[in-house]
Amino acid sequence: MALDRTDLRLLALLQRDGRASVQALSEQVHLSARATLNRVRKLERQGLITGYRAVLDRAAIGPAVVFFAEIALKDQRQAASRRFEARMQATPEVVACYLLSGRYDYLVRVACADLAQYQRLTNGWLEDAELGIEKIVTSTELQTVKEFGGFPLAWKV
Repeated sequence: MALDRTDLRLLALLQRDGRASVQALSEQVHLSARATLNRVRKLERQGLITGYRAVLDRAAIGPAVVFFAEIALKDQRQAASRRFEARMQATPEVVACYLLSGRYDYLVRVACADLAQYQRLTNGWLEDAELGIEKIVTSTELQTVKEFGGFPLAWKV
């Protein structure tokens, strides 16, 4: 699916503000509202836009401690990875999970109310033989310097 400059501009604008009105978008991409709406719907149908969400103020929703867990599995076969990934998907405290190359198999970002909750969670993972975790190395997030705000699209043009 080939994207032109207008498609890329729409994607960039929607990454920044998913609630932007069609009228506001159309003014920024210099198309009619109808043409803009058609393009956005096309991008949604093609799977380039997979959803819209609200970004919450972490301080306003209550204290949370965020941890990064580098996790090595005992077994790197596909079935073991699928079991681990399913557990990460089903765990609400896991806010992001990435399969990596290198010393560890996964980098997992975990948000908990406190250290005790994190310890209970990871101890449960380690005790679950089906997950097959060999090792967890934890770092505590001290400050978020830059949060994910969308993918860079300028290099696509």
